[in-house]
Amino acid sequence: MANKKMGLEVVSSAIISFSVFLLLASTTQAQSNGVFDVTKYGAGKDITEALTNAWKSACASTKASKVLIPSGTYWLRRVTLAGPCKAAIKLQVDGILQAPVDPDKLSGGHWVNFRYIDQFTLSGRGTFDGQGKVAWSKSTCQKYKDCDSLPMNIRFDFITNALVRDITSRDSKNFHVNVLGCKNLTFQHFTVRAPGESVNTDGIHIGRSTGIYIIDSKIGTGDDCISVGDGTEDLHITGVTCGPGHGISVGSLGKYPNEKPVSGIFVKNCTISDTTNGVRIKSWPALYGGVASNMHFEDIVMNNVQNPVIIDQVYCPWNQCSLKAPSKVKISDVSFKSIRGTSATPVAVRIACSSGFPCQNVKLANINLAYRGPGGPAKSQCSNVKPIISGIMSASGC
Repeated sequence: MANKKMGLEVVSSAIISFSVFLLLASTTQAQSNGVFDVTKYGAGKDITEALTNAWKSACASTKASKVLIPSGTYWLRRVTLAGPCKAAIKLQVDGILQAPVDPDKLSGGHWVNFRYIDQFTLSGRGTFDGQGKVAWSKSTCQKYKDCDSLPMNIRFDFITNALVRDITSRDSKNFHVNVLGCKNLTFQHFTVRAPGESVNTDGIHIGRSTGIYIIDSKIGTGDDCISVGDGTEDLHITGVTCGPGHGISVGSLGKYPNEKPVSGIFVKNCTISDTTNGVRIKSWPALYGGVASNMHFEDIVMNNVQNPVIIDQVYCPWNQCSLKAPSKVKISDVSFKSIRGTSATPVAVRIACSSGFPCQNVKLANINLAYRGPGGPAKSQCSNVKPIISGIMSASGC
């Protein structure tokens, strides 16, 4: 009897050992040199579960890790990839990720969401394809309250010490990228592609974040190439090519109560082509207060741009606001320097500040913008501001 019991224990032990071996073998196969390949996690045409499981494994690693999506075309449903992780983590996307065409299958305001990660890199030759064409239709936008509720391609929420490099966002249903509560996040060689008629498809929107860098990137879309929301500080935009779209915009500000100050915005060495605006600061009339200061736009080339240089404190799209009261947003310490190229409208420079809170310390230096159409040459218009003008000023009037 004792021998039989001992034999059962030996068999049981052997089964457990073999199970552990299979588990270890499976883990080793899925993970090779810190690389977690989604194809080793059962990825097929739809990689949602495989990506989620690969991310969880990599995030739990105590050593630096990388999740790999190899070349190919994959379906991806709504997904959240969250930290905190135990070590630095990378996501390398070399394939094309396709969102569901139907917006109803992407509830929650986003398609792909990265949250609460420190030391994160998103890189590769890949594309996040939002397949947004159907969502831009008038009927769809009315259903989703003028498109505001449609899903964004990518959200970065509370990310620190991160790099996004070489990735493409294409045809988002809403904003391509939304950055909220982030610190020390860099976009480099980042590409946004969407047609000029796409609705509400801002390229990169930044809010309540600090230390954000957008470098050597190409953004063409149907709304602002880059839009800056409240609470943004220490933002550097350098070497960006923008167009089509609505330009590079600070704001709109003053639409909501308790907005945080905007400060330290530096836009330099950019090219803006065939857009409805160039470099712009905008705030709503009446409504709520706010502060925007220390904003500088320098060495910008404009090619056939409507409103190349504009501060608009009577911003009121679709006439959905009251113009009876002035904007309560205080704008100060702004400079536009070495802005050159061609304007698509006669008024190349328009500084329309609030009558309640006139702009303070606005500098215009070496503005050389040409307009050759009816009503030319190029001119400038200023209200509720006394700009400090130096160097070339081809657009006379202010």
